Amino acid sequence: MSTPSAQGTPGIDLPDHRGRTGLDQAGRDLTSNKRVVVRDVELSSQGWHVLRRTTFDYQRHDGEWVTQQRETYDRGNGATILLYDNARGVVLLTRQFRFPVYVNGHPDGMLIETAAGLLDDDDPATAIRREAHEELGVRVGPLHHVFDVFMSPGSVTERIHFYAAPYTTSDVDGPGGGVAGEGEDIERLEIPFTDALAMTADGRIADAKTIMLLQWAALNGVMTSKTTDQ
Repeated sequence: MSTPSAQGTPGIDLPDHRGRTGLDQAGRDLTSNKRVVVRDVELSSQGWHVLRRTTFDYQRHDGEWVTQQRETYDRGNGATILLYDNARGVVLLTRQFRFPVYVNGHPDGMLIETAAGLLDDDDPATAIRREAHEELGVRVGPLHHVFDVFMSPGSVTERIHFYAAPYTTSDVDGPGGGVAGEGEDIERLEIPFTDALAMTADGRIADAKTIMLLQWAALNGVMTSKTTDQ
């Protein structure tokens, strides 16, 4: 948590370690829902991401107004992509260590996932092309936008933009593995599509975004048809 000084508070009226100010302003200008009136926003902590406690008045369906508080974790928005090779019947996924799942009961914390990352200052399509090359070494061609999803709406503000795209071995022009300077150590996995679906059923694939994209692909016959978009 930031410690106020006589000169100000980092992240509020002084730049924090990422050069940010005004982190306590998020939500104060919301007016589109007349049953919600934001009263106060407190900056609980800011590391790489931001935790806020917001106090607001909420009008219930019976007309009664109540005051509530909610904590929100703001890590920015992200994007993810399912890369698939129709000719060989495989999908290209990642495997990496995830401490949060390890500490919450996953046997070794090594999670199998679709390539993904935060948008940072990029638009979603640019961001997912960047992440696919960093993590998997693939230069992505035409993208198919699948949907945009709030993954944990009770506490996390993040919205993830979901994409899919075909690839072939000729599109792999880099080593992948992620950015070592950011602590990434990512393994590239080519898995038969039918095996990947089976892995969602038996728990070997337990990542929500990956399960969603694999099931979308199964429901829409992606592995037996050509998918084109932007």
